[in-house]
Amino acid sequence: MPRARDSYDDGRPMSRPTIEEVAAAAGVSRSTVSRVVNGSTAVSPEALAAVQRAIADMNYVPNRAARSLASRQTHAIALVVPEDTTRFFGDPFFAAIVAGITGALGASDYLLNLLIASDDPGDKVSAFMRNGGVDGALIVSHHTSDAFIERIADAVPVVYGGRPVRPRDGDYVVDVDNVAAARVATRRLIAIGRTRVATISGPLTMVASNDRVQGYRDALADAGLTPFAEEAGDYSEASGAEAVRRILAVGRPDAIFVASDLMARGAMTALRAAGIRVPDDVAIVGFDDSAVALTTDPPLTTIRQPMYAQGEAMAGVLLSRLAGESPERITILPTELVVRASA
Repeated sequence: MPRARDSYDDGRPMSRPTIEEVAAAAGVSRSTVSRVVNGSTAVSPEALAAVQRAIADMNYVPNRAARSLASRQTHAIALVVPEDTTRFFGDPFFAAIVAGITGALGASDYLLNLLIASDDPGDKVSAFMRNGGVDGALIVSHHTSDAFIERIADAVPVVYGGRPVRPRDGDYVVDVDNVAAARVATRRLIAIGRTRVATISGPLTMVASNDRVQGYRDALADAGLTPFAEEAGDYSEASGAEAVRRILAVGRPDAIFVASDLMARGAMTALRAAGIRVPDDVAIVGFDDSAVALTTDPPLTTIRQPMYAQGEAMAGVLLSRLAGESPERITILPTELVVRASA
């Protein structure tokens, strides 16, 4: 049988083959083709082979909308990011997470819908979920004010990237141990002889931010030291610079643990503007090991968290749930200290 073409010789697009045409080519009924397309096992081996051969020969692509109506599945999942667009598109953390998710979805039938919403006026996002817009959701970067996240979790299966602010029995979470990672970062600063150690955290409305502050405090307490200063940013480069200026207004630290690479780059810029050298005067350790860590001067010592692997694992857990399987509820991925020239 000749293979169907996508266009005529003069370049005009050809119409795509229909399910009826596939059925005629395979010598079976329309319902048999439908059963094959939807993965039913109620088809004879001979009919299955004939339909599969016709589909391949004709380049038949099933109508996703029709399949969704038949199965009551959308074959779509949502990535919900409760942030404004400036932070989402400016932070390499999210790019790595999205890359990991799409990598995991590549071999599946699922498409990814991206929903960036720092709040949910009119309950628009939540209603989309409740009305069957997607089969499940992945949620990252959530804050204490994000009450609409709970409504999403009531509507569809959810996997969280990072512990939710208000955890519930039955949550599925993919995370790193932020307390332990921050403890390692701060211990590095102490190990090189620094004693006036400050920190710049992310927003304290986020669980990960608080965990990193706790790890910083634990490391200092283990060494018999007290926090020099604690300032919060919003994970942006500008907020890191502003936090350093607030720290310098009250004194001069000799080291700073910064809870993201972007904020660390901002902090280093502000220190340089004040005539303070890194690492000679102030040592810096960041968090993420994103591409940003290699753009600083000097290159940034940082905590590597496996951002791509986190996105990949989140999608894998959700796909497993949607397939009716029982994946691990809590997945903790490893982190490591990457030593460069800033500390």
